[in-house]
Amino acid sequence: MAKAASTSKATTGLNPSTAQRYHYDIYAILEGTQEMYFGEEVAVNVNLVEKVKVPRSVPTEQSAQGFEEIDKCYISPTKRRGVERRTLIWAPLASGMLLGDHEQCGIPLTCSRQDCPICCVYGGLQPKDDISLVGRLTHGGGVAIQPLLPDVKQRAMHPSVLTREKEGTPMPTPMPYRREYNEPALLYPIYNHCLSITEQEFESVAYAFLNALGRIGAGNPKGVRIAEGALLEDNEPLLVVDRYLAPLGARPTISPQETNPNIALQRFREAAFFVFGEKQNSEVVDQGTAFTRWIGNKALQQLQQHCLDFTQRVLM
Repeated sequence: MAKAASTSKATTGLNPSTAQRYHYDIYAILEGTQEMYFGEEVAVNVNLVEKVKVPRSVPTEQSAQGFEEIDKCYISPTKRRGVERRTLIWAPLASGMLLGDHEQCGIPLTCSRQDCPICCVYGGLQPKDDISLVGRLTHGGGVAIQPLLPDVKQRAMHPSVLTREKEGTPMPTPMPYRREYNEPALLYPIYNHCLSITEQEFESVAYAFLNALGRIGAGNPKGVRIAEGALLEDNEPLLVVDRYLAPLGARPTISPQETNPNIALQRFREAAFFVFGEKQNSEVVDQGTAFTRWIGNKALQQLQQHCLDFTQRVLM
């Protein structure tokens, strides 16, 4: 039996909460709706996208080691986290201010206050006034399913040479350069995991997650969407949201070794409807306070409702 809450200072560093805390998970498969640059580094006159090497099992007659390495495009979880945090910092208030200005919270000097709708979940980057706050939201996934190598396109000039002409100084000669792009329609399984947060704090996560989708990318163009597929119905968003104290549901994650989208989507579907050792036939699986799962359209409605609640409570 849990002990009664103590009135003394919390040893965890978090203020006591009168609201129930839960763990929250968001599982989704994102789709690149267009070519997208997601920067890794700059080689000689080439901007490279992020890629990872993934070992894939092959018959021993093809490789003595029994595996081969393949390259896959990659959406970095840390960069996705940064886009979400900036989405909150730049969220517009009804007064015309931005949320970051209102809370005196920016990058890199975040406020690290527990009552800040940004730092309460994402944590503080640099301690301010000797106050530090560890984030309770972690990001994972991002390895593309299809092993399609980036496409390389020629660009007229590098943005770094775009300078104003000064008196007596000739304009620099524009230098052509190349940039790699992730191919359109690549699928990226991604995951957000929240540790011990209240439903009100999860509103910040939902707002940032949905608003960041159109802004993911390191250059132009940007943007992804939640992919759609067959769940209980056709063309439902491939999305699962869990709220739980006990992890009773199978995790709909995709192995980075998988290269077949059809197999990957089937495994996502099977795991989404497998809860507490049984296959479910509903988009809402409720095991009481211990575990609740929303799937497909119900999961998207859940995030949208939290997003609306955040807008009305914080931004309006």
